[in-house]
Amino acid sequence: MIAGAMLAQTADLAIVHARIHTVNPRQPQASAIAIAKGVIVAVGEDVSAHIGPATNVIDAHGAAVLPGLIDSHGHMEALGEALENLDLRGIASEQAIADKVRAEAAKRKPGEWIRGSAWDQNLFPTKEFPTADSISKAAPNNPVALERVDGHALWVNRRAMEIAGVTRATKDPDGGRVIRDAAGNPTGVFVDRARSLIGKSIPPPSNEDVERRLLRAANECARFGLTTVHDAGVPQQVIDAYQALIARNELPIHVYAMIQNQPDLIDAWLARGPETGEWLTVRAIKLIADGALGSRGAALIEPYTDDPPNRGLLILDRAFIRSVAERAIRRGFQVNTHAIGDRANHETLLAYADALRGPNGRRFRIEHAQVIAPNDFAMFGRYDIIASMQPTHATSDMPWAELRLGSERLRGAYAWQTFLKLGIHVPSGSDFPVESPNPLWGFYAAVTRQDKRGDPPGGWFPEQRMTREEALESWTIEGAYAAFEEKKKGSLEPGKTADLVMVSGDPMTVPADEIWKLRVTMTVAGGRVVYREP
Repeated sequence: MIAGAMLAQTADLAIVHARIHTVNPRQPQASAIAIAKGVIVAVGEDVSAHIGPATNVIDAHGAAVLPGLIDSHGHMEALGEALENLDLRGIASEQAIADKVRAEAAKRKPGEWIRGSAWDQNLFPTKEFPTADSISKAAPNNPVALERVDGHALWVNRRAMEIAGVTRATKDPDGGRVIRDAAGNPTGVFVDRARSLIGKSIPPPSNEDVERRLLRAANECARFGLTTVHDAGVPQQVIDAYQALIARNELPIHVYAMIQNQPDLIDAWLARGPETGEWLTVRAIKLIADGALGSRGAALIEPYTDDPPNRGLLILDRAFIRSVAERAIRRGFQVNTHAIGDRANHETLLAYADALRGPNGRRFRIEHAQVIAPNDFAMFGRYDIIASMQPTHATSDMPWAELRLGSERLRGAYAWQTFLKLGIHVPSGSDFPVESPNPLWGFYAAVTRQDKRGDPPGGWFPEQRMTREEALESWTIEGAYAAFEEKKKGSLEPGKTADLVMVSGDPMTVPADEIWKLRVTMTVAGGRVVYREP
């Protein structure tokens, strides 16, 4: 007998002899699945009643199959752009980055912008911000703009500052900081809203550029087993590019888009209302309350332990967040606010509370929810607020997080298990390209709280580790819930969209230190095989 079978509909695709983890509590395990017209029609031990002459039957030979993995916080265009530009991830000195810029400048015409991303001064011997000097020498005739790994700081050379008209007289904008030397001169690093002082002079991408970047990013996500991405903060140009790709049947994964905090854009979407579709849904507004911890822009209640009296940057105030939230409620939109520091989280929670006024079904989210004051955890439950978190942020930040926060404040940071024990929904994401889009790396970080060398032994604050079941749910059904989609995706059961992945080993049973080494061998989105390992 077929567990959960629909009427004996002939399948387009069937997978047999698999080890299927369904994330369906009524039927946790199965060995076969049948799919027709993009929808799951049967899950069980025998789906032969749905197999016909034209069915594509794949023998999994015992491989693990999971629901399609959902990244609840990524940046698609930025990932596509990062794949095209200089990759500075993991480079451990300023000079090594300058050498890479010099090699790139040799290939470029004078005046052409050189872009790059993912530098991190915490890897440098001095752990200090870099300056314009090194990359000005490396590329004197090309403007250079390099994004920090968290996307909250921009490192540029003198040519870029000249083009942008930035001088000693340039003032710090609200919510931004220009790093300066003792004489007040800009040193070449621009934090949070100060990035716009340079960004306004960087040539904007064409529509073709955006479509190319999105397609490249989407194919990369499919390769890693992501079938849905929540794209955290997009302009209309990106939405239009998604729609163009969908019209050409080129977009391989589903996208849940959050519109950027641009007044005209918010007004336009609130006027027209949410739009939902199989491949693109637009029903959320993305706000940014503060900066990032690595660049000391996250807004803290007390000063940074390693940088007193700095308390970070509060980019949006409570009144603004509340006003957007109130308008969103009236028009059926979700609000998802980036908040990393405990002060930003506190202000955002109070703004949400004023708008939501008690238990509700709005599913407002705090993106990152990284550092929480002890008394603020309960507010998430009181107002049904989702803590949208990124497991690899904890394992990336752990070498220096205590320097920023001190040991006591750290107890409220990256606190996944604290949220879960309070019944808070915790969907997982990566914040790519800040981190790798590989969700199996995030799964590994969630269950071990260790780096890939296995450090620290037993895990960093191991009481906050997720179980494997909790981690799988956070990458599947919790991501679906965070987008109001749990009735159509996030688990493998008849009637749901056919999103699934096949993995080289079973992340639910292999030794924990092997999880991050696993590979996705096949990705199915909407019933289509969108990636298969060569």
